[in-house]
Amino acid sequence: MKSILIINAQVVNEGNIQSLDVFIKDGLIQKTGSDLSGLNADKIIDARGKYLLPGVIDDQVHFREPGLTHKATIYSEARAAVAGGVTSFMEMPNTVPNALNQTLLEDKYQIASGTALANYSFYMGASNDNIEEVLKTNTRNVCGIKVFMGSSTGNMLVDNEKTLENIFSNSPMLVATHCEDEATIRRNTEIFKEKYGDEPHARIHPLVRNEEACFISSSMAVRLARQHGTRLHILHISTADELSLFDNTIALKDKKITSEVCVHHLWFDARDYETLGNQIKCNPAIKADGHKQKLLQGLLDNRLDVIATDHAPHLWEEKQKAYWQSPSGLPLVQHPLQMMLELSREGKIGLEKIVEKMSHAVADCFQLEKRGYIREGYWADLVLVDLGAESKVTADNIFYQCNWSPLLGKTFHSQITHTIVSGHLAFENGKFDESKKGERLLFER
Repeated sequence: MKSILIINAQVVNEGNIQSLDVFIKDGLIQKTGSDLSGLNADKIIDARGKYLLPGVIDDQVHFREPGLTHKATIYSEARAAVAGGVTSFMEMPNTVPNALNQTLLEDKYQIASGTALANYSFYMGASNDNIEEVLKTNTRNVCGIKVFMGSSTGNMLVDNEKTLENIFSNSPMLVATHCEDEATIRRNTEIFKEKYGDEPHARIHPLVRNEEACFISSSMAVRLARQHGTRLHILHISTADELSLFDNTIALKDKKITSEVCVHHLWFDARDYETLGNQIKCNPAIKADGHKQKLLQGLLDNRLDVIATDHAPHLWEEKQKAYWQSPSGLPLVQHPLQMMLELSREGKIGLEKIVEKMSHAVADCFQLEKRGYIREGYWADLVLVDLGAESKVTADNIFYQCNWSPLLGKTFHSQITHTIVSGHLAFENGKFDESKKGERLLFER
């Protein structure tokens, strides 16, 4: 692996921005300092005028492999992630077949080892009847247990309270939950089908999957976690109502219950259904205006701990179906950093806070080994951004296999110029180097 010397960078790390050089060798950050120009390196990157950030760690993606590879593959989506400065991802178990036993889980790791340009981990899935398999999960090299407390693919809806009690009381590791109350959603679905028939507009989505459905389920998860001392991580918080469930008076390292917010819930609101329709149909739903402002405030005051994408690609043709038939999910893993940088440009969040919530806090939350920070001895997962350049999202530069984005036509006031994954320069000025794949993530638990 080539050694790399980055000089003259504005390094955003651990609450500070300072001019530093960074020397990378054997996959690791060997040295940081104010003047390392005397060191020999195979490649020198002059980062003058650019910002160097720890690579983004996305703790929630759906890359569709195995079983749904007509939508996406681990190869295609990891590649798109790297183009956007996402150096590590954690992928969900609701593929086909669902990753509900250790053999199927390990199959995904084997695929990623040969194809993923980014670093990777995969959640073990929980169902109503696989607790024995769940308890076999290796805490050292698996990111967590995923529980769908709401609709999901195949056999992954966990709606039996005794099963939930069993998982929460016995899980050896972090339990990540999708929280929406299924009974509330079914009741709302019946009401809106009767009212609007077979082809309503997507604007009804936040009414079908409403605030009540989210709060009922999230509250239940928090209650179970407190009762059993579970390490709980609630995914994609989408309502202001749920913020009251989370504590910002203690440090992240001491929290037993943590939370995630996704970029689309900070970026879009219900008014955007008028122009984007099913393109932004996702679960939990993007809610009415006002929620995204409260969610951003919850992020800034540390009631919300990390930022993710819930990247979930579908074919364009599928998203054009009538509302009830159109699948939920949108592709986002190529653009989360630029979306947050745009909010920073608008004065809504600082660069230091973006790095904290997209890198540092994710590493701390999952107890990742030697990742998420720009520190000597840590893996070199880095992204270089130019905040003085513009980049427009076009069909030609979207790397998702589905080849569409709800951000199509958006001009960002930033550009991802370089992405380094475990010391390998995987992306440089629009070009990929796929000669080395990412590493399997390890956890210090």
